[in-house]
Amino acid sequence: MLSWALVFLIVAVIAAIFGFAGIAGTAAWIAKVLFIIFLVLFLVSLLVGRRPTV
Repeated sequence: MLSWALVFLIVAVIAAIFGFAGIAGTAAWIAKVLFIIFLVLFLVSLLVGRRPTV
C-alpha cells in the first residue's frame, strides 16, 4: 500500500510540473488517503502482533 501511495505522489509531482492542476490535486489526495490507511494498518498490526508469550 505504501508503494501505491508513492506512485500516486510521483504522478502528482509530475502532473504539477506539467501544469495539470486537477490531476495533480487528485493524485495527491489519493496518495494522502493511501498513506493514512497504511499508517492505520501498520499501527493495528503492531498492537495485535505484541501478544505476550505465556
